[in-house]
Amino acid sequence: MEVTPEGLSHVRGPWEPAGRTLGPMDILILGGTAMLGYAVARIAHADGHAVTCYARGTSTPPPGVPLVQGDRDDDDGLRSLATRTWDAVIDVARHPGQVRRATRDLSATHWVYVSSASVYEIFDRTGQDESAPTLPPLSTDVMADLSEYGPAKVACENVIREQVTSSTIVRAGLIGGYGDWSGRSGYYPWRLAHPTGPDVLVPPDLTFPTSLIDVEDLARWLLTCAIQRISGTFNASGPIHELGEVLAASRAVAQSEAKIRPVPQAVLERAGVSAWMGPASLPLWVDDPAWRHFATMDTSAAREHGLAARALPETLAAALDYERHRQGPRHAGLTDEEERALRALL
Repeated sequence: MEVTPEGLSHVRGPWEPAGRTLGPMDILILGGTAMLGYAVARIAHADGHAVTCYARGTSTPPPGVPLVQGDRDDDDGLRSLATRTWDAVIDVARHPGQVRRATRDLSATHWVYVSSASVYEIFDRTGQDESAPTLPPLSTDVMADLSEYGPAKVACENVIREQVTSSTIVRAGLIGGYGDWSGRSGYYPWRLAHPTGPDVLVPPDLTFPTSLIDVEDLARWLLTCAIQRISGTFNASGPIHELGEVLAASRAVAQSEAKIRPVPQAVLERAGVSAWMGPASLPLWVDDPAWRHFATMDTSAAREHGLAARALPETLAAALDYERHRQGPRHAGLTDEEERALRALL
């Protein structure tokens, strides 16, 4: 076991599998109808595992995968699943109360919990591993808003460690590719494929470090963790690229002739354009120096245990394909009108 700072010895190791499960597994996915959960369910089902999804039923799981409808906010919402022991439970919840009720009511040989890089306390340095300090855990069962996302994930992690004997906790970075409803991985390929002028407006710092993990790669590795019962806490993100590299790859994927045009930060501020995500934003970039290295997590431990990442253009191409079939609104980037108005300020 790797030596870590006092109070953090639970974070790294032991990583040895507790025993490989042979043959099809009985897997419960708490979710399974949104981007990551859907990919896990689809891959697991295709691999011959018996997969069950539990969700409210506002969207559907992959074909052939049964859905048990219920509300995790109800104290007895998981009662219908409590009569059996699952080989693995895979959970992506963000509210500590939901995780607490699940670990109380469900029986599983192994638990895989998808946490987030947002649990870390600071991002002003590069290459943080799993022993880096985390935020104080949320003290309530329900996250009030996104400002509490990091503390809520810390609290969820703590519940898993306290209540589950065999678990993998995965601190995921930014997930991209097909199904990225946020639009963060798909905005630049889509915008370059649909420019509003001779150029596409982008953030001012093309050296900003970015990282995307393809949803398919992460889903496959979550299943590996479940099957091999890999224990420990792991950072999981893709290779690090400068923003300029991502934009160049996006331009190639989109087969675009539009030029890349960085916009000075002062102009972005005057136009009310924000960073990262949300309406009128430029994604994959953070204007706060304290968050500059959010994407630069050390993922060597996860890679030692089988995490593999495909080439960046594949992820961007999948994200562009999703954008072309998108049915709901994009939650990041500029509309045509917003980009034209911003260009007029230059």
